[in-house]
Amino acid sequence: MTTQEILSRLVAFPSVVGQPNAAIVGWIRDFAQGCGASVTVAAGPEGDRANLFATVGPRDVPGIILSGHMDVVPASEPGWTSQPFVLRADAGRLYGRGTSDMKGFLACALAALPALAALPLARPIHLAFSYDEEAGCRGVPHMIAALPLLCAKPLGCIVGEPSGMRAILAHKGKAAGRIEIRGRSGHSSRPDQGLNAIHAMASVLAEAVRHADNLTQGPFDASFEPPYSSLQVGVIHGGQALNIIPDLCIADVEARAIAGVSPSDLLAPIQAAVSALADTDFRASWELLSEYPALSLPADAPLANLLRDLTRVEPLAAVSYGTEAGLYQAAGVEAIICGPGDISRAHRANEYIELDELDACNRMIEDLGMRFCA
Repeated sequence: MTTQEILSRLVAFPSVVGQPNAAIVGWIRDFAQGCGASVTVAAGPEGDRANLFATVGPRDVPGIILSGHMDVVPASEPGWTSQPFVLRADAGRLYGRGTSDMKGFLACALAALPALAALPLARPIHLAFSYDEEAGCRGVPHMIAALPLLCAKPLGCIVGEPSGMRAILAHKGKAAGRIEIRGRSGHSSRPDQGLNAIHAMASVLAEAVRHADNLTQGPFDASFEPPYSSLQVGVIHGGQALNIIPDLCIADVEARAIAGVSPSDLLAPIQAAVSALADTDFRASWELLSEYPALSLPADAPLANLLRDLTRVEPLAAVSYGTEAGLYQAAGVEAIICGPGDISRAHRANEYIELDELDACNRMIEDLGMRFCA
C-alpha cells in the first residue's frame, strides 16, 4: 500500500482521544505483521485502549524508535468543507482529521515497513504508537515503562509530531489539574442560607491569575515563545440558574514550564489556595489530570546530528507546545521531534497535510534504514 492509501485507512478510524481504540490498533497490528514486523499490543489500565510496539530488525541491539500517537482530537469545529474522517485529496493536499497531527507520520512509518523488513538491518527500527496523547500523554508512559521487555535500550526516539520535517530540540513541559468546590444551594434571595461555590472559586482563580502574572517575570529561556513559563485557567463550570445559589464549581488549570522547571510545581500555589478552603464550610478538592516534562536535547547530541544528516536542515531550538518526547528523555532515551505537517493546521477545521511533506518523511525513514544496514 502507498502512504496515501495507508493514511486514508487511518483517517477513516475516528480514534478520538479518550475513546476505545481497538479498531485502529487491530488494523495497524495486522498490517505491520503482514510486513514482517514483530508486534506487541499492550492494553492500558483503562482496559479499552492500547499501545502498539512493532520492530523490524534485531531486538537485542540498540536501535531507533519512531514514535507517534493514534488518537486525534474531536472533529466538532465548524467550517469543515468535507467529511473529517474521509481523506480528501485536492491540489497536492490531503484533508482529514489527524492528517498533520499525526496520522501522516504513522502512515509514513507503516509504508516504510516492507522496505525496512527486506533490508539486512544491523540495528532495529521500532514503531511506538500510543493512545490518549491528546489528553496529556496518558498512554505512552505505560509503553515506556515496558521498553526493557520490548527491546534493547534504544539509541534514541524520533517523535513525529508535525514540524515541517525540521527537527526540534526542545519543548515546554505541562501539568494540568482540576479544582472542584462544593457548597450549598438555595434561593438567591437568601444568600445567608447557602454557600456559593462560584464565589469560593473566585479566591482560587485570583491566586491563579496572580501567579500567572508573576511567571512573566522569569526565569527566562529565549528559545521559547513566550520565553517564560505560563499558567492559565482554561475551563470553568458552575451554577444552574441566576436565582439559585450554585453549590458546585469546577475549574481546569494548566501550567507550561520551560526546561528546568517542574510543571507540577507551578501549580503548587493553586493547590495551596484550594487547601486553604479546608478551614471553611466548603468542600474543595484538587486532582492532577496529567503531567509531562519538558524536552531539552543538546544541539550537539548524537541524535541531533543524525537528524541534521537525515533532513539536511538545521534543527529548531525549541517550540512551546508539548509532546511525548519529554517522557522518553526522562526515561533515559534521547528524543527529538521531527515529522510531516504543520502544528498550525492541527485542532482546526480542514486539517491537511501536503504530499511533498509525506514524501520528505518517507525519504527520512528510508535513509535511516539504509544507515542501519549491516
